[in-house]
Amino acid sequence: MDYRNLGASGLKVPVLSFGAGTFGGSGPLFSAWGTTDATEARRLIDICFEAGLNLFDTADVYSAGASEEVLGQAIRGRRDAVLISTKTALPMGDGPADWGASRSRLIKSVDAALHRLGTDYIDLLQLHAFDASTPIEETLSTLDGLVKAGKVRYVGASNFAGWELMKSLAVSERHSYARPVAHQVYYSLAGRDYEWELMPLGADQNVGALVWSPLAWGRLTGKIRRGHPLPETSRLHETASFGPPVDDEKLFDIVDVLDEIAAETGKGVPQIAINWLLSRPTVASVIIGARNEAQLRQNLGAVGWMLSKEQIEKLDKVSAVAAPYPYFPYRRQEGFARLNPPLV
Repeated sequence: MDYRNLGASGLKVPVLSFGAGTFGGSGPLFSAWGTTDATEARRLIDICFEAGLNLFDTADVYSAGASEEVLGQAIRGRRDAVLISTKTALPMGDGPADWGASRSRLIKSVDAALHRLGTDYIDLLQLHAFDASTPIEETLSTLDGLVKAGKVRYVGASNFAGWELMKSLAVSERHSYARPVAHQVYYSLAGRDYEWELMPLGADQNVGALVWSPLAWGRLTGKIRRGHPLPETSRLHETASFGPPVDDEKLFDIVDVLDEIAAETGKGVPQIAINWLLSRPTVASVIIGARNEAQLRQNLGAVGWMLSKEQIEKLDKVSAVAAPYPYFPYRRQEGFARLNPPLV
């Protein structure tokens, strides 16, 4: 397992990390992801350790805190061997104090997460979404205080728009607050919007990307193909409306090329899709998920080898989409591209 620095920090993270959204699954979304209990989670974490994976990502909103609880139980007695990433800001209830990134909510949320995780510090705390109702100075000063108190080691964001992340970086720099070093983002062969603005921002400001849903909400597993119905066991039957939109015909074209490369390399379709992401600028770690040992071992097989330049170019071409304004002239017109060449 290779390790990369997380953005402008000294924190070294594995190129693959484990998403604990399947732990303790409950509710219409998370129960479809998985219902892993502490015993099963401990076994999956053992396998991760064997592969050199030590970063585990969760959130307070995952199964109303049950994911954090199961993760905490599964790592009991070996806290120093793991990195914990969790997120907060999304609603945990209907009350006015149950959502957002205000000072009171953040302090309360971090204390609750620490209790559920059974630890006294969080390695990486990310704002799960931008809270436009709270002054960013209040949010960032509170995060800085949590870092100084030793409850949080590093801070980051998730699902921010470009201006929201840049504003956060500017305010943190102006006031010498703890600076966001990570941005957890959706990015996959079937969803490359991250490249328009957030990737250049991450490269310019040295913010590392933690990629969620690298298999496009389960669509790049190799089980979904043109002319075939969804497998009966696919979680997309229950969860498709929660995930990012995907153009089906574009998806099938991508899967066709993944199949070609799978035949050339002997690797699985999910392994190729994840390996492609690891070659992209700013990507620090790709978050993999697994409901069982077989899925986990397959996803761990995405590292330790490299796609050829020609294979990457095939995947780039088949997954490319037209850039929206104001990005398209920088992709299509030489004069614009000369001033601001694309990263990929």
